[in-house]
Amino acid sequence: MPLTKKTLIIMTLLETYNFFESLKTETTKKSEIKVYEKFLHILSGLKIREFSENEIQSIEMELDRLNLKSNPKNRKKYFKKALSSFEKYLEDTFSLTSKGYYSERAIGFGILFGVVAGVIFGERFDKSLGLSLGISIGMLIGAFVGRYMDAQAKASGNLL
Repeated sequence: MPLTKKTLIIMTLLETYNFFESLKTETTKKSEIKVYEKFLHILSGLKIREFSENEIQSIEMELDRLNLKSNPKNRKKYFKKALSSFEKYLEDTFSLTSKGYYSERAIGFGILFGVVAGVIFGERFDKSLGLSLGISIGMLIGAFVGRYMDAQAKASGNLL
């Protein structure tokens, strides 16, 4: 069978997938394994999608740019940064997100705005009560907004 661009990207994805599988079996640290499993989940989602020639070339270049086969001193930190970069690339280029992508960000923003609201409302009441209520309510609102946005991404087929 002649090698086409689609075959090459699948081979590249398969090579990367196998690479992370081997890294996963080499380590016993749960935090490292989580990063590898997230990468594996994204790669397996990409393997089943249909891409045009230009999209395939773009994904190939991004995987090459990440330089995953280097041997960093702190693997977890390096691959977590590479994962974040790859997720941002997929979201910016193809509007693809992984499960819980919007929930994580919305909860973070909810906590951030909750602290601000807690400081403002804490002036009237006890400051610690205002902060704790602000953070709690902000996190709750962020969780609802994030789940809603994740559900929309799933419904539109942009979830890996």
